[in-house]
Amino acid sequence: MGQNKQQLYIALISVHGLIRGNNLELGRDADTGGQTLYVLELAQALARHPDVIQVDLITRQVVDGSVSEDYAKPIEVLSKNLRIVRIHAGPDQYIAKEQLWDHLDGFADNVTSFFRGSGIWPDILHSHYADAGYVGELLANQHGIPLIHTGHSLGRVKRSRLLASGLSAEEIEKRYNMTRRIEAEEMTLATAERVITSTHQEIEEQYEIYDHYQPDQMRVLPPGTNLQQFMPPSGEEFKTPIYSDLVRHLKHPEKPIILALSRPDKRKNIVTLIEAYGLSQELQGLANLVIIAGNRDDIDDLEEGAQEVFHELLVAIDRYDLYGKVAMPKHHQRDQVPMIYRIAAASNGVFVNPALTEPFGLTLIEAAASGLPIIATEDGGPRDIIGNCQNGLLIDPLEADSITQALLKILKDRKLAQSYIESGLDGVREHYSWDAHAQRYLDLIRPIAERSEHLIRQPIHRRERLYRDRAIVSCLDQNLIGDKVALQQLIGVIRSNRSSTLFIIATGRRLDSALKLLKSYNMPEPDILITSGGTEIYYAPKLTFDTAWDGHIDYQWSPHKLRLILDEVPGLVRQPKAEQSRFKLSYFIDPKVVDVEDIKRLLHKEEQSVHVQMSFGEFLDILPIRASKGMALRYVTDRWQIPLERVFVAGGSGADEDMMRGNALAAVVSNRHDEELSQLVDIERVYFAKQPFEAGILEALEYYDFFDTCQDPRESERSSEDYEAKAN
Repeated sequence: MGQNKQQLYIALISVHGLIRGNNLELGRDADTGGQTLYVLELAQALARHPDVIQVDLITRQVVDGSVSEDYAKPIEVLSKNLRIVRIHAGPDQYIAKEQLWDHLDGFADNVTSFFRGSGIWPDILHSHYADAGYVGELLANQHGIPLIHTGHSLGRVKRSRLLASGLSAEEIEKRYNMTRRIEAEEMTLATAERVITSTHQEIEEQYEIYDHYQPDQMRVLPPGTNLQQFMPPSGEEFKTPIYSDLVRHLKHPEKPIILALSRPDKRKNIVTLIEAYGLSQELQGLANLVIIAGNRDDIDDLEEGAQEVFHELLVAIDRYDLYGKVAMPKHHQRDQVPMIYRIAAASNGVFVNPALTEPFGLTLIEAAASGLPIIATEDGGPRDIIGNCQNGLLIDPLEADSITQALLKILKDRKLAQSYIESGLDGVREHYSWDAHAQRYLDLIRPIAERSEHLIRQPIHRRERLYRDRAIVSCLDQNLIGDKVALQQLIGVIRSNRSSTLFIIATGRRLDSALKLLKSYNMPEPDILITSGGTEIYYAPKLTFDTAWDGHIDYQWSPHKLRLILDEVPGLVRQPKAEQSRFKLSYFIDPKVVDVEDIKRLLHKEEQSVHVQMSFGEFLDILPIRASKGMALRYVTDRWQIPLERVFVAGGSGADEDMMRGNALAAVVSNRHDEELSQLVDIERVYFAKQPFEAGILEALEYYDFFDTCQDPRESERSSEDYEAKAN
């Protein structure tokens, strides 16, 4: 063990990627990104600490003419007690992490040989990512060295993102070796004394779906921030060329800057920020709005999702006539970002992150380190950051007025803003600098290294299948907002079965409206959210949009022509813009004036192949022919390889009918018996509950014995009757 009881020898293991002590090739490929920077900066911070005698960053040796010869050096000494140790494993050339699995046992054996040859064994092993976790688990169990683990990303979560990108389950398995990765993650969790995450949300929404999840094992320790790069303004900011670029379209560049910085992604919710600004003349009088949303030459050349975001941004700017008050620069360089923060700070401005979901919130830490008060979504990481730093306000990202009031509060009260700035600077140094990170890290691992603290593991149950094998599906409005007591019971049931059961919401509402309703009733974020009548699909934990489904349903869809046809029909009135979306046209219908069948005949006559659905007797939705809740559900369960026979569907209106027909186990709760789903009474595998709302869902789950045998008892009764009839 370590030669001095007061000083620790720490071995960090990060197998893949190209790692060296300077000029990291960040972004060179998918394997050389944030993780390599994090591990290097962690190693450097630990090596500076007086309680650490030695830090080794152990990675794979690469001898390949297509990359720098730096990666071939067996030992790279960075300081007197810090070195990068490169271990031979597999072929000499540089290969992707997905191709490393067959070589990791050899890597572990060679690490053992290195430690044995050096004559000193580390006090702590710290593995980074699944491949290093596999190596760390082998070394920890072979040599009795305590293991700490950081996942960086998790296989089960990544798989959902890959499914959203259009890859099939078979392609994902073949390309990413996902089965081996997830099994490695399970065994790492079974071995590690502590698992370090960046946020509480990461624990609650990602690690919790693993069999070997142990809450007492988890610790939140956010990464450090480079305070030499992000710092308060010096007073020279307004003399820089980038300042001129930022403000050249603003009528009053001397005003404070409200700064937002993010990718052009719908989840970043920048449009709501523009609406908040546009709806408040007072806010427009006080400050300018500067939005840094990636780089673009021509919006039409961007991918479709980014095009849609920029279209919404430009429409909002035009709607509220914000010309000369809003700047949205086309280009910026990565190394200019610290100066952009400082310019906003020098203007007495404020930084805003209005994202719908924000797992960590690195931009908030960077902004705080640059001397900006912050306003951020109350979801995820920002809660931790503002809780630690006390340097700003949390807002409801779904309510424009919440953003407006927070901005006015800070911009109108300079004393409050200054207190947030000072608290932010102090808080970042205390909680988010690398030196502070290193101290908290050592406080965490020292009792483990000294064997004075051991994880008491709780009994676990390994699932029979690698992935979740069943799903609960429900609409929102008629099923989940009627009985608050029963709702809490249902939420408890869903949470206790998370490792085996997907929770899916299917609603006619748009994403923002659905999220608002989920939030108002304190419902957990679903694993999958089907919105706008089945035309959009999102996956937790980052609301990843399913682009493959988007492309699939964009078939024979002519919304402009449909509007021309339907706007002339008596008895039809367009619903508000908030209810419309790219693939959903929504109308109020007066059934006394026009019949749904008449609408279908009219559209057929006009050669429009669409899906027409009516709900609650007054709402009419027109969707692409390939889109509906039932279509979306079948698409999702097929991609997740969950048989429909193991899917429970609770419907609430006629729009849910095609989800409930077929092989799924369906339920109609009692408050809907006499309405649009009553025609399902004679359909097999549809149960009509005696109780209403959430209580009816619980009743139906019990009726189907959903978490055990998962079957309709009437089927076994019929089988018995058939058997008896044949026997007689």
